[in-house]
Amino acid sequence: MNTSSPASSKRFPIALYALTAGAFGIGTTEFVIMGLLMQVAADLHVSIAAAGLLISGYALGVFIGAPLLTAATSRMPRKAVLVALMVIFTLGNLACALAPNYTMLMIARVVTSLAHGTFFGVGAVVATGLVAEDRKASAISIMFTGLTVATLLGVPAGAWLGLHYGWRATFWAVTAIGVIATVVIATLVPKDRSGAATMAFREEIKAVVRPQVLLGLLMTVLGFGGMFTVYTYIQPLLTEVAGFADAAVSPILLVFGVGMIVGNLLGGKFADRRLMPALIGTLLALTVVMGLMTFVLHSQWAMVLFVGLLGAAAFATVSPLQLWVLQKATGAQSLASSLNIGAFNLGNAFGAWLGGVVIMHGPGLEALPWVAALVPLSAFLVALWAIALERRQASSAPFPDPALVGQCEKA
Repeated sequence: MNTSSPASSKRFPIALYALTAGAFGIGTTEFVIMGLLMQVAADLHVSIAAAGLLISGYALGVFIGAPLLTAATSRMPRKAVLVALMVIFTLGNLACALAPNYTMLMIARVVTSLAHGTFFGVGAVVATGLVAEDRKASAISIMFTGLTVATLLGVPAGAWLGLHYGWRATFWAVTAIGVIATVVIATLVPKDRSGAATMAFREEIKAVVRPQVLLGLLMTVLGFGGMFTVYTYIQPLLTEVAGFADAAVSPILLVFGVGMIVGNLLGGKFADRRLMPALIGTLLALTVVMGLMTFVLHSQWAMVLFVGLLGAAAFATVSPLQLWVLQKATGAQSLASSLNIGAFNLGNAFGAWLGGVVIMHGPGLEALPWVAALVPLSAFLVALWAIALERRQASSAPFPDPALVGQCEKA
């Protein structure tokens, strides 16, 4: 499915931007609930912590759905898989808009989430197959730009719609986005005649349980677990701690979205140059940003700045983490990529749960940033472990893999 050449690789193919459109739709529905927590809680008569579980439920659905749907669709053409997943996504959001109570909203969110992991997993493989070898991380970052633009535009717009017209209006709007994204992908992504699988599923499982792949998945869980510990509860942090008015939340989320876009694109460029330094550097930056946020919670201008830095630091890790897993899971890239998206969302669920525990049973809302900083710090330590293991394997092998030695030398 690789339609690129060294000459054509100077430009990214239009099919890559079709994947970006799908990522925008899915990213919007994942994150938009974070700007609606208070409205949903009030309308459905549940606590803010219970409303936060709508995020955890979605994330767990991604984590479960990613490997199952990837396995079930492994012999199907990738384009057909992507279109089918967008249809599931669209119908799920329609069900969210019509949900009469909290239970039905939770079920609808979980159904919607089932398409998420496999879309990004298969989409990342398609994206890397459209470009030259030295632009794979950048291709991933461009696809994930849809996710970051969703946070820049979709989430603040959804929060505004929810504030003025009710949270259901937001899900109606996301349903419309899903329809548009489905049409764009069906029109622009090239057909492929082969299925996504390159080996038997049993062999794919063996590939993804390699230590380096598992360590990469653990890094993703911990890195984004920390970010979501803070970001899930960004609305009450801004209004109840920093003292912003409710109407200020949407503009501040725009700042987070700008940070995501900048960080995502920079992370892709850094990873294309030197993957290992990009991996440890971005995880360390995320730890530092959240640690320092603890000291500026009551300063409004500083909080706006750190919300942007949080977005930049968090999404600078996306391409390095995704490319690490893709490189280490030779022969099982679709499954490994989908599992990494599932790991991202497991971190989402873990972060939402951890934040709820800190608020309800721990030191409280103001403690979220420093508690959250400990989580990517552990991911940073796992990254150091993985790199040390990589170098040990390269040096101890009787006939070292030249590619592996080259990767270690670049570090």
